[in-house]
Amino acid sequence: MTATITPATPLDDPALYINRELSWLEFNRRVLEEAQDPTVPLLERLKFLAIFESNLDEFYMVRVGGLQQKVQAGIPFGSGADRTPPAEQLERIGQLVHQMNEEKNRCFTQELLPALERENIVLRAMKDLSEADRTHLRKVFITEIFPVLTPLAIDPGHPFPHLLNKSLNLAVILQRPAHAEKLFAVVQVPSVLPRFVALPAEKGHAFIPLESVIRLHLPDLFPGMVLEHDTVFRVTRNSDFEIDDDEVEDLVKTIEEEIRKRRRGVAVRLQIEAKAPRQIEQFLMGALDLDSADVIRDASLLDMTGLFQIHGLPGYHHLRDPQFVPQLVPEFTQASNLWGAIRARDILVHHPYESFGHVVDFIEAAALDDRVLAIKQTLYRTSSDSPVVRALQRAADNGKQVTAVIELKARLDEERNIVWARELEKAGVHVVFGFIGLKTHAKAALVVRREEDGIRRYVHLGTGNYNPQTARVYTDLAYFTCNADICEDVSALFNYLTGYCELPHWRKLVVAPSRMQTFMIEKIHAEIEHQKAGKNGRIIAKINGLLEPAVVQALYRASQAGVKIDLICRGICALRPGIPGLSENIRCISIVDRFLEHSRIYYFENAGDPQVYMGSADWMDRNLSRRVEIVFAVDPPDLKQRLIEILNITLSDNVKARELLPDGSYRRVVPGPEQARCRSQERFLEQATQNANRRIFEIQPPPDPFVGPQPRTRRSRKKQTG
Repeated sequence: MTATITPATPLDDPALYINRELSWLEFNRRVLEEAQDPTVPLLERLKFLAIFESNLDEFYMVRVGGLQQKVQAGIPFGSGADRTPPAEQLERIGQLVHQMNEEKNRCFTQELLPALERENIVLRAMKDLSEADRTHLRKVFITEIFPVLTPLAIDPGHPFPHLLNKSLNLAVILQRPAHAEKLFAVVQVPSVLPRFVALPAEKGHAFIPLESVIRLHLPDLFPGMVLEHDTVFRVTRNSDFEIDDDEVEDLVKTIEEEIRKRRRGVAVRLQIEAKAPRQIEQFLMGALDLDSADVIRDASLLDMTGLFQIHGLPGYHHLRDPQFVPQLVPEFTQASNLWGAIRARDILVHHPYESFGHVVDFIEAAALDDRVLAIKQTLYRTSSDSPVVRALQRAADNGKQVTAVIELKARLDEERNIVWARELEKAGVHVVFGFIGLKTHAKAALVVRREEDGIRRYVHLGTGNYNPQTARVYTDLAYFTCNADICEDVSALFNYLTGYCELPHWRKLVVAPSRMQTFMIEKIHAEIEHQKAGKNGRIIAKINGLLEPAVVQALYRASQAGVKIDLICRGICALRPGIPGLSENIRCISIVDRFLEHSRIYYFENAGDPQVYMGSADWMDRNLSRRVEIVFAVDPPDLKQRLIEILNITLSDNVKARELLPDGSYRRVVPGPEQARCRSQERFLEQATQNANRRIFEIQPPPDPFVGPQPRTRRSRKKQTG
């Protein structure tokens, strides 16, 4: 903060808002801190370093490219509530990234590499290779690497090649014998080969980076030439695109064309070895049309996303987080069948502590059950070999009416979603792409089933994607119900997404963009009124991002009125907490731990009769204004209390929580001298194990004729992957 903030400061003053990009970089700093934390198991520290690098790649691909375009267009003011000029944002981003890059390299070279070596996992440099190593690498190079390589000369007849986004490359300076002219060439490090090449090791594992093997054998690629210098570098390209809604005639074709353009997106960042000669840097900057501010000189390994390969080594359990098995919930395991379980009660499942297999079972059971007439489902992101998609295909094969609302504009997953859309259409599924101008981010599945007493609908609503892979590492919530009002709303939602209709009158759902922002602000204002009436206003929100100015201003007003507000915001947060007279009643923490916090829960005290909601939406402008989102009230007292307990345990975290300070930085929360240690994710793992052993004493509905898989039992638990 540079400006003085007082209670009289207008709530739209830019000084009251933290810049979006800088807030995101602070989130990635928290990821880096996990890699730096000596209490984190060694291979998990390596994983966090790879995640930090991967996050930064996407940040440059999506956010930095847009800022550079604004600067080039001469746009002087930022578009966010903080109004920071794009040029100033880029300058600050550059400073923070360079600082964090130095911390990353120091962590890797001074802490992680020596610790790995003590565990007999060695990453060798070229200077440390023995003759036996060189002999082994020679064989590997000739048989496995050399056939894949293509040396590319650069001269008037060979223009600078288009290098793949995020690819590693070698820039080579060479000359012909007896000629003084300097020649340039590029060799792209093949991404189809493992990032690290294994070396013979008497004990443990030894590796060398693939680019080191290639540079060791450059004379084979340029026979007869004199090699003067070689440098490893990496290019990041702008991968964001916008679609002009007015120009779209065929959404699939438009997105396919934009994906092709993305592959040739302009360069936004050049990473280069710290020891690279200035001549090579200048040459690459000119070829890629970059400025010196876009160059990051790296004193360590380029592209640390490759460290996932080392993290994935078999064994080494003592260097990893303790293994866990996602637990099965007794509401399903003790029921006669899946449909009977949901008829008996609404069911809440907490992923990844409790198994995502229940969600897969829901779709697979519907696909095979003779009584099921129709399935409707939204798909935003899913896995490369999705059992959910396969179940929808089987359902269509079995003659059921199947509708899939697939979001083609899910950033960086567009290609996969187009593939799934075509596969589903081949199977006879009705594939719908929602609205051109809005992303469908809601997570909903509807099953229509004929039963003895008539047609009944079953619904799954979630906070996360239908992706079994990310369900192992994302914290999310799943809600199963056959509540008539919720089912009616979900039916209306699918009709709204697939056909032509006016917005329905929602019974239970709060839907964006039509209603959600207004609804949330009304709830915040209601707490202000309760506080004024002496009823202790209270708000808790667990979200992934807070950016919408109207919501921030409502929270500021609530704080000024005395409402106590706790925010659990994993990523971007534009609000400045703890400012006297403005936000001293607001506390904001972020949890970065083993699992990625992803669930969204909203709590409003409501004068002693708490209202608790869950859903797919954050308090971001995009979620509230440019997406189809769902939030809904959780009414059953036991489930409502469970969500409140999740919030309270998370707020009590004093091991992995960081608290947001008014200046936009974070400090780690530490337990006081009399305070017990609380690591929330650890507590949830324990809680899931305890919950799995509960007995459900209520009498279950009698079983009905059922075709398909039965609910998972404890005997099959070891087979579950979450």
